Amino acid sequence: MEPVLVALEAGVLRITLNRPEKLNAFNPGVHKGLADAMARAESESAIRCLLITGAGRGFCAGQDLGERDMKAAAIDLGSGLDTWYNPLVRRMRALPKPIVCAVNGVAAGAGANFALACDIVLAARSASFIQAFVKIGLVPDCGGSYFLPRLAGMQRAMALAMTGDRLSAEDAERWGLIWKCVDDANLKQESEKLSQALAKGPTKSLGLIKRAMYSSANNDLSAQLDLERDLQREIGKGEDYREGVAAFLEKRAPQFKGR
Repeated sequence: MEPVLVALEAGVLRITLNRPEKLNAFNPGVHKGLADAMARAESESAIRCLLITGAGRGFCAGQDLGERDMKAAAIDLGSGLDTWYNPLVRRMRALPKPIVCAVNGVAAGAGANFALACDIVLAARSASFIQAFVKIGLVPDCGGSYFLPRLAGMQRAMALAMTGDRLSAEDAERWGLIWKCVDDANLKQESEKLSQALAKGPTKSLGLIKRAMYSSANNDLSAQLDLERDLQREIGKGEDYREGVAAFLEKRAPQFKGR
């Protein structure tokens, strides 16, 4: 059984974590599958949006601890981060295409932070997010210590990381960690609808929106204004801008080509 399922349809690359018997926990096979999917998304112009979800009753339980050699005299956990997790998060954030995440069940440890690394996150009402690292004597990784304070604020981030308490999807929406909490039966439909709409959008514009939003965390206002100017100058030379203006003036739906 393939640990990651990938299918392209109407501009949307659907990526499904596929180890349901392990709650889709990360192992080398999952990492390799995700790396291949990211490489494909980076290289194929036909791919204009990514949709990530999990098979079965969970989204992702984090690292598969059963595949770790706990008998080693010294365990270098940083090596796994350098090899797999950190490159994955960097590629996701740098990808000039939107990434939608549909959290269909528990998202724990690196699984929770992998979801938060996506651009827009929807979650089933029964889903939950758990910073499980402290339960086994670790610290948040996969970007957790970066995402949580920025999304939830320092007090909430600190409490989530230090207690490892379960956060419901409804509270995750209320706290601003995710875009939307939806009824379980509607998650697939809602995430597909959003992904398809983004795939029909001005792809280059969406990529530059990502760049602007993620750059703002480390820019002051003056630097951000300069970045907006530069990005507007770049996008103004594209075909989709002309199409968007023409469609507006002609009172019709735009037909963006992603250029």
